[in-house]
Amino acid sequence: MAAPGGATETPTSTPFPALSRARDLSGDGGVRKAELRPGSGRAVPPGASVAVKYSGYFEHKEEPFCTNCHRRFPGLMKLGKDITLQGLEIGLLTMKKGEVAKFVFAPDYAYGQRGCPPLIPPSATVMFEVELLDFLDTAESDMFFELTAEQQDAYPLQKVLKVADTERKFGNYLYRKRLFQVAKDRYKRAFSILGRTPSSEVEQRQIDASKLLVLLNLSLTYLKLERPAQALAYGEKALDINQSNAKALFRCGQACLCLMEYERARDFLVRAQYILPFNCDINNELKKLASCYKDYMEKEKEMCCRMFASLNSSSG
Repeated sequence: MAAPGGATETPTSTPFPALSRARDLSGDGGVRKAELRPGSGRAVPPGASVAVKYSGYFEHKEEPFCTNCHRRFPGLMKLGKDITLQGLEIGLLTMKKGEVAKFVFAPDYAYGQRGCPPLIPPSATVMFEVELLDFLDTAESDMFFELTAEQQDAYPLQKVLKVADTERKFGNYLYRKRLFQVAKDRYKRAFSILGRTPSSEVEQRQIDASKLLVLLNLSLTYLKLERPAQALAYGEKALDINQSNAKALFRCGQACLCLMEYERARDFLVRAQYILPFNCDINNELKKLASCYKDYMEKEKEMCCRMFASLNSSSG
């Protein structure tokens, strides 16, 4: 007998009776869901990469048998590849960003009749509490990078641009988690497919716009990795596309300051300030440059004084 809202009546003798009226997702009662907190936006699409916090429980056990809630920044996991529980994948496809839900998985949708001894007993029904932190629709991107080079070259430009944008967003997610090394790799992967020869000026502008975003991200990420020479190189590549891009000028100025190339740093930062005269970051960087240059000149003066004093002492 169906309960209101499409739920399926289940005898209270089944495991986790408190969730016996939860929504039946699988049609056979094998995957049941109770929403604890609603999410927003669209549901997770097939083939997406998801960031989730989860804890798995056996019935009558307060401590989870598995959890990743101790991790501050859970990594992205791809549906159908990194997530091995069929029930969890079915459940995630119904979730929206920010949602928290409880799921009950029958053995056929969890660890099977054999279980995973000694941790998972045979024929175990389990309950998972899941929070969907974020997701990226990476299905087309993942498929693209599985193609041969020839197949990639034949891919329509608009789809290539979409793949590059997905990879850049993946990099942005990792960057926000301060995973700069892997973020850099994602940005480079995006940049690697943008070497298309355009068939029109419109296509050239589209490619340049996509390249510019990736190059700016690469420059910033290399600064975070304390590799200013690479940050400067990618910033200058961005300026080759748009000489008046304030962000590119600012990144180049920051990189030159780290490299102690003070004259070049000043040139880049003054040009950026001319475009955005009231930008606090640019103005603060110019103040930092002035202070660093003053300290540098004082140290140079002190070194010269010591050198002449040493020479005078030797001649005496």
